[in-house]
Amino acid sequence: MGLGNRSNREITLEEVQQHGKLSLKKWLIIDNSVYDVTEWQNRHPGGRRLLAHHTGQDATEAFTAFHLDKQLVTKYLKALCVGHLPAEQQKQSPIVKDMHELRQQAEEMGLFESKLWFYAAHLSHIIVLDILAWLCMWWYGIGWLPYIITTLLLTTAQAQAGWLQHDFGHLSVFQKSRWNHWFHYFVIGGIKAASAHWWNYRHFQHHAKPNMVAKDPDVDMPYLFLLGDKLPKIWGAKQKGFMPYNYQAKYFFFLGPPLVLPVLFHIVNITYVFKRKVWTDIAWTVVYFTRLFWMFTPLLGAWGTFWMYMLVRLLESHWFVWVTQMSHIPMTIDKDQDKDWFTSQLQATCNVRQSAFNDWFTGHLNFQIEHHLFPTMPRHNFWKIAPYVEKMCSKHGIEYQQKGLLTAFADVVRSLEHSGQLWYEAYHEMP
Repeated sequence: MGLGNRSNREITLEEVQQHGKLSLKKWLIIDNSVYDVTEWQNRHPGGRRLLAHHTGQDATEAFTAFHLDKQLVTKYLKALCVGHLPAEQQKQSPIVKDMHELRQQAEEMGLFESKLWFYAAHLSHIIVLDILAWLCMWWYGIGWLPYIITTLLLTTAQAQAGWLQHDFGHLSVFQKSRWNHWFHYFVIGGIKAASAHWWNYRHFQHHAKPNMVAKDPDVDMPYLFLLGDKLPKIWGAKQKGFMPYNYQAKYFFFLGPPLVLPVLFHIVNITYVFKRKVWTDIAWTVVYFTRLFWMFTPLLGAWGTFWMYMLVRLLESHWFVWVTQMSHIPMTIDKDQDKDWFTSQLQATCNVRQSAFNDWFTGHLNFQIEHHLFPTMPRHNFWKIAPYVEKMCSKHGIEYQQKGLLTAFADVVRSLEHSGQLWYEAYHEMP
C-alpha cells in the first residue's frame, strides 16, 4: 500500500487534484497513499514552494528521487496520511514502471555509492588553486600579468567549488544526509560565500519542475527574457512585454552572463538570509570574506581586494550561466503538464558529449539528463547509467539529445533568437 499508516478512506485521484494550489487544503500522493501537507509544507526542509508544486499531484517519483533515508521520512508521513487511492487507480503506466525498474537496476549496480577519493581530490584541487592564486601575487607582485593569472586561478577555483557544493547539496557524496549538509555549508559558505539554505530552496524547485513556467525559478525571468515557444506567443498576442524581446539574443550577452552572479545572486542571496535570519549561512559568509581580505588586503588593499572579488564573480558568472543553461534553455519550456518523472525530465534537459575536459569544465553537468533523473547519484557514475537511459528513451519514443559543447552554447543563443521572434510576430500579428 505504500508509506506510512493508512486511513481506510478511499480518495480518488480527482479528489486529490481538487486539493492543489488553489485549495486551502493541500494534498498529494506518495506511493498510492494520500497525504495532507497543509501544515507540514511550512516545515518542509526543501521549502514550502517545493512541496506546493506537487500538491494535487502524484509526488511518488519526486519523493523517491530526492530522499536518501526514506525510512526516516516515513515517520513524518505517518501522521499526515488521510487515505489511499482506490485499487483501480493504483496502476502504474508502462513508462513509470520502467523508470522504477531502471532505478532498481542502478541501485543493484552500486551507482548510488560514491567514491570519496574522487570528492577529496576535487576539494584538494580547489584548495590548491586558491593557494596558487595567492602565491602568484605574493611572489610576483601586483603587476598586470600576475594579477590576471591570480584572477583566473581564483575564478577556476570558484567555478569548481560551485560544482562541488552542488554535489553535497544533492546529498550525492555521503550516505548520511547530515554529512552532506555539513560539507555543503562549508563549501558553498566558507569557499563561495553563498547560502546553502537559499540554494536548496531555489535549486530543488528547478529539479522538481524543470523548465516549468511559474515553478522553475531558472526560467521565470519574463522581465528580461521570454523563453520557449508558448509564452512568447501568449505575451505577444496580448501585446505584453517589458523588453524588446526580438533582440534578447543580443542583449543576453550584456544582461545575462555578466550580471547573474555579480548582481542578481548577491541581491537574492543576501535578501534571503537576512529576511529569514539564517545565521549559520551568514556566519559562513563572514568566514569566506575574512579569509579573502586577510589573504589579499596586504597585497591589494581593501578596495583592491573587493574589486578583484567582483572581477572573479564576473568571470565565474559567464562560466556558470553558459554551462547551466546550455542544457535547458533550448529545450521545452511550458506550464506544468503533470507528466511522469522520466518524460518531464527528458523534455527539459539535454546532454553534452563526454570528454575529460567536458566532465571537468561542467562538473559532469554534461550528463544533465542522468543528473535530473537521479539527482542523488554521484556524478562520476552518470556515464555508467547513460546507455540504459538512452535505451529507455528509444523504447518509449523520447528523444535523447546530446551535442558538442560549442553547439550547446550556440543553441542557447539560437533559442533566445527564436523565442524573441515568436513574440515579435505575435505582437505585430504577423503570419
